[in-house]
Parts: sequence; structure tokens; C-alpha cells
Amino acid sequence: MSSSRPAPTGTAARASRCSSLGRAALIALLGVTLSLGACKALRHKEDTSATPEVFYARAQKALHEGSYAVAIKTYEALTAKFPFSDAARQSRIDLIYAYYKQREKESAVDAADTFIRENPTHPRIDYAYYIKGLVYFEKDPNFLERWGGVDMSERPPQDLRKSFDAFARVVSQYPHSDYAADARQRMVYLRNRLADYEIHVARYYLRRGAWVAAIDRSRYVIETYDGAPATREALEIIIAAYQKLGMPDLAADTGKVLATNFPATAASINRKHWWRIW
Repeated sequence: MSSSRPAPTGTAARASRCSSLGRAALIALLGVTLSLGACKALRHKEDTSATPEVFYARAQKALHEGSYAVAIKTYEALTAKFPFSDAARQSRIDLIYAYYKQREKESAVDAADTFIRENPTHPRIDYAYYIKGLVYFEKDPNFLERWGGVDMSERPPQDLRKSFDAFARVVSQYPHSDYAADARQRMVYLRNRLADYEIHVARYYLRRGAWVAAIDRSRYVIETYDGAPATREALEIIIAAYQKLGMPDLAADTGKVLATNFPATAASINRKHWWRIW
């Protein structure tokens, strides 16, 4: 009698085939997983053995292609693995720009401050100050406020002073820098914005009857932001405040300064006695 078992038929045969297919799929999936793991291990091994120059070339390539997140990770890996290499020193200045372009503004400022503190005589320290100024410059205002026509003179300047100070460092300490001309132009805009805000505060004091405070704030504009268009209104506010304080002589002296610098405005004031509206 034969001991061989009959081949499965019907439902049993289908179950057997499905079982075989399932095992085959599982084996194939396991093979792919092991293959991917091996590739990952090889890449890790390659990265571990890479030189600082290789890391830097990868980061530069990502930066030029606009892959700022990849560039940041590669620069950070380079500075962590080879902190004393020439490539790492260069990476620290490039990181400032990469953070800035990735809109990681706090990280950009931190990186700039660290670079400035640790490399006070570096030939590209002007660049660190410049990028720091750009970060603060672009924080105010946002595009929605510009589009909505918000009066920016009424907003506290917040980071604008920090931007102004950073650009001022470039202009005063590195006048021959490639970034000095642009920094100077931005300083003019910032000076006018800061002066406008101070005038907004001086107007508030004048409306509230705080004559001395209005005078002090207006004097601050004249002394600090010389050349800004707001200095004209600063003189006007001082005249009005002196009139309210019953000091016509000081009001007249200020009027002479106004007439010298803004003759058309002085003539209009003399005709209309505008300070009485306050």
C-alpha cells in the first residue's frame, strides 16, 4: 500500500498556494529591508570616514542649490566632528547665512554673536555684523502690515535699534567692506523710522499736556537722528510746548532754528499760529 498523501484539492489547495505566496512575499520584504539597512550602514560608514573638506563641499552644494535645511545639518555635523579644522571655521560663518535664508532668525543671530565673540579679528567679521543687521531689519514690519497700509510710525521699533547698531558697526569699523554701502542705505531708512516713532510719542505727550516730556522727546530726535525728516516736526512741537509753558522767548529762539533749516514751514507757522490747536 502506498504511503503517499494525496495532493490537496479545492479549498485546501488554494490555502496552500496562499501560504506559499505569503512566505515568498515575507522573504522578499525581509530581503529589501536588509538591503536598505546595509545601504544605510554604508552611508553612515562613509559619512564617518569623510574628511572636513568633503563635509564642507556637501554643505556648499546644498547651500548653492537652496537646500538650506540640508546645508545647516551638514555644517553642524562638520563643526561637531572637526571643530578645529579650517573647514569648520569657514562653516561657522556660512551657517549664519544658511540660518538667515532658512528663516531661523534667532539661530542666525546666535551664530553671528558667537562668531563675533570667538573671532574678533577674523577678516569676514563685517559679514557677521551685516547678516545680524539684516535679520533684525527684516523682522519689522511684516508684509501683511505693509500691504494693509499700517502706520509704522505708531509701532514700537522693537528690533530696529539692534539692526541700526549692527549696520553702524559695519559702516564705522569696516568702511571699505563690500557691505558698507548697503548698510549705510539701510541705516538711513532705520534712522527715519526710529525718528518717526519718537515724534509719535512726542505728539502723544503734547496732546496729554505733558509739555516738558514733549520737549525732551523732540530734543532727543534732533540730537540723535540729525538729518531725518522728523526733525522739522520736532522743532514745531518744541515751539508749541514752549508757548504752552508761557516761555515765548524760548519759543522764538526755536522758531529761528526752524526758519533757518525749514523756511517754508516757519513762514506757515507764523501765519497760522498752529500751536494753538493743541
